[in-house]
Amino acid sequence: MAEETSIVEDTSPEGKQRLLNRREILNYAWLASLGVLLVNVGGIGFLFAMPRFEAGEFGGAFTLGPASSTPPVDTPPVNNPKGKFWLTHPEGGVLALYKVCTHLGCLYAWREQEGKFICPCHGSQFEYDGTYIRGPAPRSLDRFVVQLVTPDGQVVAETDPETGDPLPIPDGENLIVQVDTGRRIAGDRHG
Repeated sequence: MAEETSIVEDTSPEGKQRLLNRREILNYAWLASLGVLLVNVGGIGFLFAMPRFEAGEFGGAFTLGPASSTPPVDTPPVNNPKGKFWLTHPEGGVLALYKVCTHLGCLYAWREQEGKFICPCHGSQFEYDGTYIRGPAPRSLDRFVVQLVTPDGQVVAETDPETGDPLPIPDGENLIVQVDTGRRIAGDRHG
């Protein structure tokens, strides 16, 4: 069976003319459509991967107000459902504890009667500062970076991203407390 030739001509460097057959035209069309598809998928993938978090949205920064408005030391934690964290103030400074249990991702709650956080799914228990007490959780609670910023947005102090230690709140300064939910610090492993 002879292949059909098309009217499209290809001029080679030697000056000879060669006609493209149907198979070559279909191969070029297939490669061109594959190239267009890959460019579109790559562009969409790039746009999807770009972070789009805004202030006051989970994954972004939450402004909690002036440092003087933080809860007093050892008072019950403050729930921030939009930011998905508990704000605690143990001795030494302020902590923002991620509301997801480190075991299987359940949402734990503060139990005032027991004075600790308890996960309702499998019973993991954590102290006021997020330290592991007992249960199947592999580590203490994760924390977010807490920052002290000036009214013009300059960061004065922030939680150490390696240790997650509480951030001390100075007295009498005009600073604003922010929690950066885009920077999570994994809790310490136990056992």
